[in-house]
Amino acid sequence: MSQYIYIIAFIISWGQTFCQEKQIYNYPKSLASYDDFKDLVREVEPYREQRLINFNAFIKMSKENNVVILDTRSAYRYNRKHLKGALHLDFSDFTQEELWRLIPDPNTKILIYCNNNFIGDQIDFTSKLAKPIKSHSNKISSIETQIVANRKPILLALNIPTYINLYGYGYRNVYELNELVGVNDSRVKFEGTDVAVKK
Repeated sequence: MSQYIYIIAFIISWGQTFCQEKQIYNYPKSLASYDDFKDLVREVEPYREQRLINFNAFIKMSKENNVVILDTRSAYRYNRKHLKGALHLDFSDFTQEELWRLIPDPNTKILIYCNNNFIGDQIDFTSKLAKPIKSHSNKISSIETQIVANRKPILLALNIPTYINLYGYGYRNVYELNELVGVNDSRVKFEGTDVAVKK
């Protein structure tokens, strides 16, 4: 009799496990739509093109009323060094609610920059680019080596997804710094823990 109870208990346990595992595969698709993203990129592209500005224009606009400089780099990089007066919202924390909290008026003029806008400090403004990778095979021909050497790195600046997301969340008055500025340029004013240490 005890053998039957054991077998019945095993069957019930197995059935519960099977049902639980089966539920795992019944989830709906993730809340990610590549088609929505592509449509948004197509809409944003000509709009953004008209709002790329040099550093002189960036500085001039930053002194106007109802203007925010927005830094979306990591909290670590922002805390170490950022443009004076810049507000911070880590790109990974972008939600409509967080943006509304930080910038309640969608008509606010928003100026954005990222690591790829500054040169001369690869610690706080590390360039984001994907360099060509050589094959891991031991049999690399001289032609393959030459092709890799001549391949252009892919630029992966944070500015672009930041712009696209701000636009998607309803912020249209966005301007993007479009120059590579030296960190020692006299026009640049930084603040942060790394700046304070060097004073």
